[in-house]
Amino acid sequence: MDRIDHGIRAGLIRGLHGLVLTRHGRIVAERYDAGQDAAWGRPLGRVRHGPDTLHDLRSVTKSIVALLYGIALERGLVPPPEAPLLAALPRYADLSADPARAAITVGHALTMTLGTDWNESIPYTDPANSEIAMEAAPDRIRYVLDRPMIAAPGQRWVYNGGTSAVLGALIEAGSGEDLDTFARQALFAPLGIEGFEWHRGRDGRPSAASGLRLTARDLARIGQLVLDGGRHAGRPIVPAAWLAAMVQPHLATGDGLHYGYQWWLGEGRTGEADTPVRPWSAGFGNGGQRLMLLADAGLALVLFFGNYDRPDRWAHPARLWSEIVLACLVGDDTVGRN
Repeated sequence: MDRIDHGIRAGLIRGLHGLVLTRHGRIVAERYDAGQDAAWGRPLGRVRHGPDTLHDLRSVTKSIVALLYGIALERGLVPPPEAPLLAALPRYADLSADPARAAITVGHALTMTLGTDWNESIPYTDPANSEIAMEAAPDRIRYVLDRPMIAAPGQRWVYNGGTSAVLGALIEAGSGEDLDTFARQALFAPLGIEGFEWHRGRDGRPSAASGLRLTARDLARIGQLVLDGGRHAGRPIVPAAWLAAMVQPHLATGDGLHYGYQWWLGEGRTGEADTPVRPWSAGFGNGGQRLMLLADAGLALVLFFGNYDRPDRWAHPARLWSEIVLACLVGDDTVGRN
């Protein structure tokens, strides 16, 4: 916490709203700061954040949707990753007339490798951003599935919030429930999570790409669930086999990281260059939202920031994770057993 205070005073960490760090399920550090905030782009003014304050997860929502998909798959409500995607969405069967498009599988949606044209590299304030255009479309799922093919499915990774929308649609079709209703009974209630919000798009459906709001402590509970192999209080909630598949790297993202099933994957060092690297998995969200998991240390880190759409929004959580949290593990030879 002293390092964090120093980083904030020095201007190296800006816009921090909340931090919860747990080890083996116990909170070992927690901090909240006041700051300008927004709810899915709607300004909230200056908010005094605290343990009970809901906060945008933005694209960390995608990683939660991946957990929900695993639950739905075990219940037989959704098709497996190898299943053809368009066959699972008969409303859009006309699109399968294109052989290249017909080759897209559910797994390609899970790994953001559809092979379609998609651009979220421009600001989310720009209507040309593909996710913003999707939200403005009369039918967001058709918009996602009907983009021009520019590569064979599975060959190229492109960040694509439309894949999350498609996964959400599959869960809703299979469960017969809205995504937020399914999440409440399948994931949140078993974890004791009572308060949450899930923003809905213009079509009235919950945004599976970026719409979820949770408290920092509750997001940490979800992180601990993943660290515990999908079990909570001895009860299985997410299949362990699904979690193992979820964090298998599929393609490189081009920035030194890899991508699994809607989860980012990377490695970090807890010392100098000659120290072993430790794999981590994470959900990332616009503005600096993070759920970072270091499995071999039993660590879950939740970060909430207010740096929405800022060009340096990645720098502050990355610095806090690598230069503070991982650095605090230097010399810890009993990682995972403390």
